[in-house]
Amino acid sequence: MKKNITLGHSPDADDAFMFYGISKGVITSDKFTFDHIIRDIQTLNVLAINNEIDTTAVSAHAYTKINKDYRVMDCGASMGDGYGPIVVGKKLLDSTKGAKIAIPGKLTSAFLLLQLYCNDAEFVEYDFDQVVPAIINSEVDAGLIIHEGQITYKDLGLNLLIDLPSLWSKECSSPIPLGLNVISRSLDIEEQEEISGMIKNSITYSLNNIEEALDYAMEFGRGVSRDVAREFVLMYVNEDTVDITKRGLKGLNFFYESAYKKGLIKEKIELDLILT
Repeated sequence: MKKNITLGHSPDADDAFMFYGISKGVITSDKFTFDHIIRDIQTLNVLAINNEIDTTAVSAHAYTKINKDYRVMDCGASMGDGYGPIVVGKKLLDSTKGAKIAIPGKLTSAFLLLQLYCNDAEFVEYDFDQVVPAIINSEVDAGLIIHEGQITYKDLGLNLLIDLPSLWSKECSSPIPLGLNVISRSLDIEEQEEISGMIKNSITYSLNNIEEALDYAMEFGRGVSRDVAREFVLMYVNEDTVDITKRGLKGLNFFYESAYKKGLIKEKIELDLILT
């Protein structure tokens, strides 16, 4: 009898693209079946913090809360190479001091990244898809934008206020770590390695069959055009996603070290990668 594994990923186009091979039964196992838990990243973070899921996508920030219970896979990471979360608003700001900035959750990597460069604003949590409406409705002075909004904000008449990827690149030449795939330490080492290998194969399959996987990912594209969905997906699913050790690991370590030095996380994070 096959063992059922709870597998979490967000309803974002890039996550759907990554897990297409497993979702559609292209990548299979003689040992495991998968119960797909499709939730927003904040909910997945909480499931992992509560140790209620076997393997899942989480924010790199949230991993600082679960590193004792989960290991990081060498595949599945979302890295921003010259792009990533940005702060936008209707009007330019002379200063962020006291400004009200909407954020898509305190456990998001985007928020931890913002805190590295901005610590004098008032941060207000919103669901990620309510950040842009909050800006447009003048509920806040600015908003921290993730997902497709990084591409489409100009179409909404919004202005770039804080270019976080540019600030990051001045300090680190590696991509910005945003999302990770993790797996519970409660599973046997062999199980961890096989499941990680399946996820890597799923990512590789999608990259080798982009249009086919994109058809599936478009179901999760929140109404954007195929061109925007394709651009967004391939921004965050690439060779760094297949293997974090080539470039991404340095950026991840820099992220955690910088956050620790600034007192944004409580302990140093020592990574224990599953290599497949």
